[in-house]
Amino acid sequence: MSLASNIVNDEAVLKSLKQLMWKAGDAILDVYQSDDFNTEVKGDDSPLTKADLAAHNVLVEGLLSMTPDIPVVSEEDADSLQIPRTHSVYWLIDPLDGTKEFIKRNSEFTCNLALIENNKATLGFVGVPVQESLYVGGLSIASTRENKTGQALTIHWKQSSSGIIRVVASKSHLNEETQQFIANLAGEIELVQAGSSLKFLKIAEGQADIYPRLAPTCEWDTAAAQAVLEGAGGSVKQASGEPMLYGKDNILNPHFIAKGHE
Repeated sequence: MSLASNIVNDEAVLKSLKQLMWKAGDAILDVYQSDDFNTEVKGDDSPLTKADLAAHNVLVEGLLSMTPDIPVVSEEDADSLQIPRTHSVYWLIDPLDGTKEFIKRNSEFTCNLALIENNKATLGFVGVPVQESLYVGGLSIASTRENKTGQALTIHWKQSSSGIIRVVASKSHLNEETQQFIANLAGEIELVQAGSSLKFLKIAEGQADIYPRLAPTCEWDTAAAQAVLEGAGGSVKQASGEPMLYGKDNILNPHFIAKGHE
């Protein structure tokens, strides 16, 4: 049995992990509702705010306390990127995915925690702080969306009754490769927009059908939401059709296609 299954079957551990995600989401909202994000620019030109660091600290401290034998890899800890070279099981976190959306105050940001086992994302938690929603799921674990009171709803991809293909893509920033991919789809197309890992959740909840990502992303951008989408009946594969792999020497993902079905 996988560690992900053990965690899901242990009610106390699963509850503690969910509470940790809510705590991280609250830390993000505290900054979001303040007047000062203390925004910096990292070496790769991506923005960093107090909220990224606050959620990072909450998650790392909580995980090391709850699961001391499982190391933590975080976008906000460069040294932790060495961990996958010596560990086949670890937590992978993106404390605040969609920092640019956060700075714009458009609510399209998430908090992401994934369990990686032998290069696969087996369990994912995606918090959407502004919506007060938490998504949980994995490849062999039915995905749910729940609120702060613990009320959970099972989610699953479903096809549009109209037959229209709902494509998650930006209306204003489509690169040529993505435009060509969409043009090759057979049928009527509708573009669905979403920020951060919400793109995967749109598919998981049956609000979209396919998300072609033919541009750079990092492993922490996709792992948790991939697990949730797979738990909702969907799939995420490299554009070549090969499985997505985590813990590579290069943290960048290959181009990939997320879909509502296998």
